[in-house]
Amino acid sequence: MHKELEIWQSAAARLKRGERVVLLVVTESAGSSPGRPGFKMIVARDAIAGSIGGGVMEIALVEKAQSRLNAHKSTDPPSDIPNPKSNQSEIRNPKSEIVQMVHRKNVPQSSGMICSGRQTVLLYGLEPSDLKIVRKIVSAGKAMKTMRLRITDQTFGATLGPPEGGTQNDGVRFERESDTEFVYEEDLGFKQRLYIVGGGHCALALSELMAKMDFRIALFDDREGLNTVAKNRFVHEKRVVESYEEIDEFIPSGPDVYVVVMTLGYKFDETVIRRLFAKDFKYFGVLGSKAKMKTLLAALEKEGFDRARLDRIRTPVGLPINSHTPEEIAVSIAAEIIAVKNDAI
Repeated sequence: MHKELEIWQSAAARLKRGERVVLLVVTESAGSSPGRPGFKMIVARDAIAGSIGGGVMEIALVEKAQSRLNAHKSTDPPSDIPNPKSNQSEIRNPKSEIVQMVHRKNVPQSSGMICSGRQTVLLYGLEPSDLKIVRKIVSAGKAMKTMRLRITDQTFGATLGPPEGGTQNDGVRFERESDTEFVYEEDLGFKQRLYIVGGGHCALALSELMAKMDFRIALFDDREGLNTVAKNRFVHEKRVVESYEEIDEFIPSGPDVYVVVMTLGYKFDETVIRRLFAKDFKYFGVLGSKAKMKTLLAALEKEGFDRARLDRIRTPVGLPINSHTPEEIAVSIAAEIIAVKNDAI
């Protein structure tokens, strides 16, 4: 389950009780800003959920949101009934505010932070009449489906999946037509997919870490009844394959696809590499000793496999931190995956 889901669940619970809440969304950021586009919070009069980056900046914006709530007591009753005259999942709500925070001292709009970045935050009031849309977002999140969120200065809406013919956004889209007119769009849900081939102790430790980073995780092994697979409650999909010869049927190419191979042994690793060799991934790593993997890749090259494509395989997988235990190995792999995701290496 995507960790952002609790933000929308919190909003739904408040709206159901007839309360009004404020949705805070980071729409833009630059430099060393702690909040990144897509970071969200729900602010109620007496509670918050989520984060837009923390620090004095977040405290100030939470106070601003609560001031808006205290100044506007909603009288709308909870509403589960759609408008019979409209088939649009979109409700007019002009109560929005855009705030730009600059993280430097002695400048206009200073956030009180000194990290030399800036971020733009949208404050958007949600009414009990928005409950239907928020519930749709929650339901889609539980089912691991993508919802395209669209907020303008006049409307709040969400539709299931990208539009027909469209693709999922890597990030967010924010356009300002004036000081008050804007469009914000974001595809809610998992934006990265991790495929782990091999379900042993290292896979279990890696799954636990990556689940906290909002990767949609699929796990594969060719062994029935493996205890570490049974204990793995962190992945979103488990599959026992008859043979790794069929692994390419389940792992697609894609700029959002990350693959880690950690099978029972050398021959299984070789099979997986052969089957996935022609596919393109954001990240492709194989667990194994430097000597073993050097021998394996050299044999494949001698057989005619392209050296440039072999070199894209990260092996030994993970950052070099002299890791030994499954947990340490998982940390090294997770760190390398995040570095690749953020284009740091």
